This record gives sequence, structure tokens and C-alpha cells, in this order.
Amino acid sequence: MQIFLWMAPERVGEEAATEQRTAGELDARADALRALNAAPVPYVVAGAYAFFEYTGIFRDTKDLDVFLRRRDLEAAFRALERAGFRTELLDPVWIGKGYRGEWFVDLIFSSGNGLCTVDDAWFEHARPAEVMGSPVLLAPPEEMVWSKAFVCERERFDGNDVANLIRARGHEMDWDRLLARFDRHWEVLLAQIVLYRFAFPSERSQVPDWVMRELLRRTWEGIAAGDHARRVCRGPLLSKVQYRHALEHLGFDDVRGGEPGATPERRLAVEGDDDAAVISPGSAG
Repeated sequence: MQIFLWMAPERVGEEAATEQRTAGELDARADALRALNAAPVPYVVAGAYAFFEYTGIFRDTKDLDVFLRRRDLEAAFRALERAGFRTELLDPVWIGKGYRGEWFVDLIFSSGNGLCTVDDAWFEHARPAEVMGSPVLLAPPEEMVWSKAFVCERERFDGNDVANLIRARGHEMDWDRLLARFDRHWEVLLAQIVLYRFAFPSERSQVPDWVMRELLRRTWEGIAAGDHARRVCRGPLLSKVQYRHALEHLGFDDVRGGEPGATPERRLAVEGDDDAAVISPGSAG
């Protein structure tokens, strides 16, 4: 397997990642990484820290995003609790948290819509780096694009991150794997690529021509096929709340009921059932 160590050649503006954060908060993040490494618990770093390394764009972030397989979550909780964190399974569909006082680390094993599950491929294609003094693996840019592409809330849209990841790393991405990741939701990838092409018209070649041809071929086939027979709304895969009116008042079926793994627990959690949270005592408040 080819190994890459990704460090932005010019780290202009790196101070933006720390200047609004206290020493205690940064220490908590570093301690979390050290605790997971010492256990050891397999994980990859994504979120703002991986975004820094792939794009050279630095920004303030309120937390540290650690991605891991669901089967490793309890081991991660134990490792963090030994380091003085309190842990919580915030949502059984996709996320747990480790708290040290007011500061926290996200432990993510899927996406909020339950589609982008962390599996072995996240680790097979991860890239070694150093974050806050600890050796880590960075989530692959392909998997970051996959998971971010579905974040289209009114208050948060990750399409700009997708565009910057493609601009910086598109030429080296495994587009076959990315297409396979999106699978039947390929139209979401097409939408993100179209926005990318608008944002960076001089960098369109970062996306191989064959990818656009394939996605447009599928689009033409869809046009020829006409409307879906089932009156379904796939909007809840993009936003938890923005398509609620269509589901509750216009008679559209919720596509989440027909997605793989759409258990009652998952549907409740995706809709924000706070009763699903499970909190461990830990050793810190």
C-alpha cells in the first residue's frame, strides 16, 4: 500500500486554529489523542484538523473529530475515562462524546443520516500525519467528501469544504471508490461537483472527465425514465428538519424507512430522540 504523509507546504494562518482556544481546551484534545493511542484504539482524525492538512485552510474549531468503527466505541470510552473524561453515547446512529469539563471530543462512527458508516476502508486508505504532537491517521479525503456531502442544514452546509477538498486533492482521489461510496445517492455527488465547478472554473480538471460523463449519463437515463413511481422524499438524508413539512403535510414517504439498516432505533435517533442518550459516570464533569 502506498503511504503518504500530508502536510500543507505553507501553513499560513495556522494561528487561527488555536488563538480563540484556551490552553486547557487544547490540552484536553491532546490528552484524548494520547489516551486513544496508548490504549490502543484504532481511529482516524477528520473534521477541521484533517481539513487543515489536506487544504492548508486553517480555522477555529470547537472540538476534535475522531472517527472510529462502532465496535471500537466502548474501548474508546474506557480509554478516555481513564484519562479523566466523562463519556456519552449521544446518538446511537452516529456519535458519542468525551467531555472534560466544558470541552469535548466527538467520537463518530457514522453520519447523522446513518449512511456513511466508518468501516475498514477508512483505515486502509487513511494517511499518516501528526496532530497536536501525536502520530495519527487522517481520514481519507474521499470519505471526508462522502460524509460532508450530505450535510446541508439551514445552519450548516459542508459543500464549501467539499469544494476545497476537491480543489486541493481531487487529482489524487480514487474516484472509482468515491462513486462506489455514494452508490445510489450519486446525484448528491453530482450536485457537489457542479457547485465545485462553479466555484473553481479554472480547476475543473481536478475532477476527471470520465466522472462527469458517467454522472451525466445517469442523469440522462433518469430524465428518460421520468418521475419515480413512489412519492418519496429523500430530503431527510440531507437535513433533519428542512423537509419535515413535505413528510408531515404533503404526503411524501420518508426515504429513511426504506434505507438499509433503517431500524426503529435509527429512525428515532435521526429525528432527534433525546431519550436515546446513554451517559457513563466517567471521572470528570
